Amino acid sequence: MAPRPRVLCTHRIPETGLNILKKTMEVQILDKNLPIDSQLQKSLPTADFLVPLLSVDITEGLIDLAPSLRGISNYAVGYNNIDIAAAKKRNILVTNTPDVLTDATADLVWGLIFAITRRIVEGDKICRADAFPGWLPEYLLGFEITGKTLGIIGLGRIGTAVAKRAVGFDMNVIYHSRRRKQDIEGQFGLIFKNTLEEVLKEADIISLNVPYTPETHHLISKHELSLMKSSAYLINTARGRVVNEKDLIIALKNKLIMGAGVDVFYDEPSIPAELRELENVVLTPHIGSATTQARNAMARMVAENILAMQRGEKPPNLIPEMR
Repeated sequence: MAPRPRVLCTHRIPETGLNILKKTMEVQILDKNLPIDSQLQKSLPTADFLVPLLSVDITEGLIDLAPSLRGISNYAVGYNNIDIAAAKKRNILVTNTPDVLTDATADLVWGLIFAITRRIVEGDKICRADAFPGWLPEYLLGFEITGKTLGIIGLGRIGTAVAKRAVGFDMNVIYHSRRRKQDIEGQFGLIFKNTLEEVLKEADIISLNVPYTPETHHLISKHELSLMKSSAYLINTARGRVVNEKDLIIALKNKLIMGAGVDVFYDEPSIPAELRELENVVLTPHIGSATTQARNAMARMVAENILAMQRGEKPPNLIPEMR
């Protein structure tokens, strides 16, 4: 009997995916208490498939250690953690988990919008400290979003889902994206702007929904922040390095913008103390896709991609660079 294919997981993923794989494959999960790189170096040489998280860099050096590796099934929609050129050179397929986390992430965008504009976290702290002084006409005033302008940067799946939700709040929605999408404009009443600068100048709330690429590195820095209204809010659920974190801290400290909602950070899991100390920012620990439904769906997708590769078929979520 031929040996069962070996799947190496850098972290434990939900059982919905693991159980599918375990029916026909040997599954190894690295020890979360030990350094990942050294474990990868030891286990990759005999692995047929690899399941990494976005936080684990799969470099050319690691790929070179894996002569049997046939596929990398990334447990994420992004895949900037993988050296795609090295994988292509070795004919290793790379897949991701698109679509299934769209609604979860779009919901969090709106959660951050409400949390920062209505000062929900500040209010929660006051209540827990038993410091509520009673109802007062000008106490803890926030920002009403009805009729305001939402600016979306990146109208992919998540950006579209964010725009769809804005309709219910009677917002004006403008966007900038690599490609104009007139079908979506007509569906949700969006207005396309030719430049990022136009969106930044006009919007009351900016939602960043772009992938992390060399082109989007520091997409938002000092100059871009200076274009925003002093009453505007920035929401980032994309990737930490899309925003120059140091420039954002300065802008928030000096009230160059009103506030921010941030789910992703420059050097995760590290979050700068200066950012943590600010009152005009709401921070969440990269939980855009953190719903039971989304994470289970991602695990199933990871497993289905691997099973397709094992059968010699084109996996359903092969990344665009390999199609």
